[in-house]
Amino acid sequence: MIKFALRWIPRPWLIRMSAIMRWMAPLLFAGDRFEDPIDGKSYRKFLPYGYGGAIRDNALAPGSHSLERHRLMWLYLRDFSDFFTASKLAMLHIAPEQCFHQRFKQQSNLDVLTGDIESPLADMHFDLHDIPLEADRFDVIFCNHVLEHVTDDKQCLRELYRVMKPGGWGIFQVPYLPQQVLTDEDPSVTDPRERERRFGQYDHVRVYGKDYADRLRLAGFDVEVFQLSDHIDSGLMQRYRMPAGEPLMICRKSN
Repeated sequence: MIKFALRWIPRPWLIRMSAIMRWMAPLLFAGDRFEDPIDGKSYRKFLPYGYGGAIRDNALAPGSHSLERHRLMWLYLRDFSDFFTASKLAMLHIAPEQCFHQRFKQQSNLDVLTGDIESPLADMHFDLHDIPLEADRFDVIFCNHVLEHVTDDKQCLRELYRVMKPGGWGIFQVPYLPQQVLTDEDPSVTDPRERERRFGQYDHVRVYGKDYADRLRLAGFDVEVFQLSDHIDSGLMQRYRMPAGEPLMICRKSN
């Protein structure tokens, strides 16, 4: 059922329908084996998630609807940054995730603007290739699992750099294969099945390799590669269902 929904139901409708599952799933999956650090709730198991033949067990937390990458980012923000304690931050959140959207909006130290090309959660709708906002505006920018969908990721990164304040920072997660040296992309591939086979998902146009950090640097960012597994023990990695080997690329714009 989940596989069918992910493939055939448009993402805006999935977002709207998820409220029902968010209410029911914690009751259906009550237990203490796994924990979602975003809402602090425990479950006997998480929901499966993925596309095609890459369905992952214990991936989607029933309450917050967080995935592994969201929990990774949350732990970094909570335990290794001043995101929750810094004085007023102007923040741009591209393609806002459900597990973060209301939590960030309710934070008193954040002035949050959300943007997307079509999401019902977004305050503004625009194309990331041409952000209709002034330069040097935001202290923090999040843009997660978007760049693999766009036509020209280099132009989108230039736009994200342009609207970030000097001294600002951001996190731009992407599907990432650490064993792959170079990003695999080919604009001539338009068949959904071939895209799924080659790039991991029917609506992806590339899958990133080790050169992703260099792409970020080419746009002007200073890049810190952060590995959560270097900072917490393996037991917690398993309990939180963290992605093994996936780094966070912390991007900063120099003063």
